[in-house]
Amino acid sequence: MATLSLNYVLLIAIPILVVLTLVITFLLVVLLKRKSKNSSSSSSSSNSTSSTSFRKSIIDKSQISNAIDIGYSPADVRSCIYAGGKLIYSAALKERKRGGQVFTYKELELATDGFSPENVIGNGGFGVVFRGTLRDGTEAAIKVLHREGKQGEREFRMEVDLLSRLHSCYLVALLGYCADQQHRLLVFEFLPNGSLQGHLHPAAPCKQHRRRAPLDWCTRLRIALDCARGLEFLHERMNPAVIHRDFKCSNILLDHNFSAKVSDFGMAKTASDKVNGQVMTRVLGTSGYVAPEYASTGRLTTKSDVYSYGVVLLELLTGRVPVDSTRPPGEHALVSWALPRLTNREKVMEMVDPTLQGQYSKKDLIQVAAIAAVCVQSEAEYRPLITDVVQSLIPLVKSQDSMSSRYHHQIVVPVS
Repeated sequence: MATLSLNYVLLIAIPILVVLTLVITFLLVVLLKRKSKNSSSSSSSSNSTSSTSFRKSIIDKSQISNAIDIGYSPADVRSCIYAGGKLIYSAALKERKRGGQVFTYKELELATDGFSPENVIGNGGFGVVFRGTLRDGTEAAIKVLHREGKQGEREFRMEVDLLSRLHSCYLVALLGYCADQQHRLLVFEFLPNGSLQGHLHPAAPCKQHRRRAPLDWCTRLRIALDCARGLEFLHERMNPAVIHRDFKCSNILLDHNFSAKVSDFGMAKTASDKVNGQVMTRVLGTSGYVAPEYASTGRLTTKSDVYSYGVVLLELLTGRVPVDSTRPPGEHALVSWALPRLTNREKVMEMVDPTLQGQYSKKDLIQVAAIAAVCVQSEAEYRPLITDVVQSLIPLVKSQDSMSSRYHHQIVVPVS
């Protein structure tokens, strides 16, 4: 009976022990798997951190290397690369590199033969411009800025900042600059045909330009369009818009093909997005080119540049300077003299630059006169956007170019 009872107990106990063993084994396997997964994750995280740290180290070294190559000081490097203790991809370095090279004063002194008077190609209130040859053989226009007061420093910083960001075939390119101790110099691409002023209002002949032929009508139209496109880039492609504030003939430079580029951005301002693009600022500019509302109130807008553009257009039409006290009474100021005549066809013909010798399209002349008339309106709201000026000039230039092309491709058959 006892044996039967023991067998009965074993029969019940053995399956229970087997089940418990299986359960415990299963639980141990699960625990081991979890532990293994956590360990792997921790290891991966550690590797990722070290990898990130390694990449960070690489970025630091490459960016610092690039920065040193283009002339940043160690302090500049840290301020450009780090923001709030976090590493960022520094677009500033790319802009600086793209914006131009940093030169030493000695390099530019050698490029201009010790700033020889024979290499002077421009002289004005801003400073002196020298023609120079850089170490790689590139010809350049090197502007030595006057350092009188804070204005010169502001103009230098404005040109470097703007031209490092502005890239257009209608704007003079900045090749580099020098901020060596007290010296402030700007290095621009060299444009061999000088300024528009030198062609329209030639002074005493110099060695670089002993004698210049008058600009023909077709060339004047193309210059007018190029200038308008330069201003269009500043007004319409930039956000906020850039107002040149000193647009005039002497700041329009001509390349070997007489294509025009706008230069000199030392007095430029960025328009405000808040007050209809207006900027309240002290009045600066050149007499005869300054818009009336800007001169009287200090309110500067893109329409102020349009007025200055209209004055340049009048110069291209008439060959006259904006202000000429040697002329008879009533003719001293170009705009006030020209405005009543621009809408009268007969009087427009009388206004034309005599050096053109009648070689122009009368139809095109009247259209250009109409554009000039609206650009120099005394009320800014009546002036067009510079984009509208561009669209008005394009068909005139295309027409002239096609006529010129037909003329040059004519086959002359000798009469027997």
